[in-house]
Amino acid sequence: MGNLYLVRHGQASFGADDYDNLSELGRRQSVRLGEYFRQKGLNFEAVLTGTLKRQIQTYAGIREGMGTDAAPASPEPLTWEGLNEYSSEAVIAAICPHALEKPTTPEGYKQHFRMLRDGLAQWMNGVISPHGMPSYAEFVHGVTGALNHVRKHHTGNVLLVSSGGPISTAVGHILGTAPETTIELNMRIRNSAITEFAFTPKRHVLITFNTLPHLDSAEHASWITYA
Repeated sequence: MGNLYLVRHGQASFGADDYDNLSELGRRQSVRLGEYFRQKGLNFEAVLTGTLKRQIQTYAGIREGMGTDAAPASPEPLTWEGLNEYSSEAVIAAICPHALEKPTTPEGYKQHFRMLRDGLAQWMNGVISPHGMPSYAEFVHGVTGALNHVRKHHTGNVLLVSSGGPISTAVGHILGTAPETTIELNMRIRNSAITEFAFTPKRHVLITFNTLPHLDSAEHASWITYA
C-alpha cells in the first residue's frame, strides 16, 4: 500500500494583476512544509504537479525546505495539466457578463465567493460552459487520470502539488459526494494544506483532509491562509 500526499499550493497573489505567483508568505509556507517533511523523514518516490506557476513554485519551496541533501527524496516533478485549477474569473464571467472590480473589501470578497459558489454549481451541473475551460466531466477526468497514474505506477510515498479545485474533486470522487459538497470542500482547503490518501492498485482511501501539521505552533498561527 502506498501513500499519496496532496498539497494545495501556498498563498498566491489574490487581487494582484497576476494571481498565479506565490506571495512571500506563500513561499515561506512551502519551505516550512518541506522542513516538516524532512523532520518526519518522508521520502517521495515520485512527484506530480500541475503546470501553473504557483503549483510549481510551491514544490520548489518544498524542495528547498527538504534541503539539498534530500535530492533523492524530492525528485523532478511530472507535470500533469489535469491538476491545474479552474479559472474562477471565467466561472464568474459565465454568470455575470459585465466586468466586476477586483475585490478589495470584506464585502467585496464575500460577493466574489458567493458568485464563485453559484458559478461552480452551474458548471458542475452542466448549466454553463465558462470560456476557455473544459466541461466539468473533462475536469474530473484530468484529476482522476492523475490518481490512476499513481495507482498504476507507484507503491510508496507520492507527492501531488495542485490546487483547491482538483484536490476537492479528488476527495469528492473517492467519497462519492454531491457537487455542492465538493464545492464546500473546495472553499475550506487552506494554503499548503495536506490531504492524504492511502492507495493500492485498485483504489484510493481518504486518510486525512486539509491538515496543517507544519503550521501547528503559536509562531506559525498567522501563516494560515485560504486564498
